[in-house]
Amino acid sequence: MSILETQRLELHKISVADAPFYVKLLNSESWLQYIGDRKVRSVEDAETYIKKNYLPSYEKFGYGSYTVRLKENGKTIGACGLYKRETLEHPDIGFAFLQEFIGKGYGYEAASAVMDYAINTLGFDTILGFTVEYNVASIKLLEKLGLERTGTYRFKDDAEELLLFSN
Repeated sequence: MSILETQRLELHKISVADAPFYVKLLNSESWLQYIGDRKVRSVEDAETYIKKNYLPSYEKFGYGSYTVRLKENGKTIGACGLYKRETLEHPDIGFAFLQEFIGKGYGYEAASAVMDYAINTLGFDTILGFTVEYNVASIKLLEKLGLERTGTYRFKDDAEELLLFSN
């Protein structure tokens, strides 16, 4: 059952059954370059990662990250959703797609649906966004979503300072 639908996409809650896809996504060149190595190397690693990092959010907050699938054939192409960090008052939007699906408008289509859902269904008035300063595509997408750069932020266990965006 999809949580959100767009013209070309369906967004579903992540499940343990999605583990094979997340092995590919979390080891993709762009994930490793812009998000970081999560040390997920096998389906078992991905199942553990999903159970620890994605599933609790649905129960605790009622939202989270979602797998993004093409309507036409059901192929999973990426992830997009909302993250609630313990150290931050507002949720942030995140997105990642397999390389062959970047540059086709899927990121904007999925992220726009998530933003609309966050504001109009979940009732959030502030959505944050984070990216590294050298991820030009993500900066452009965050800006296209209506978020503006408001400063920088460093997560507790992260060596790299991130650009902070907010609507």
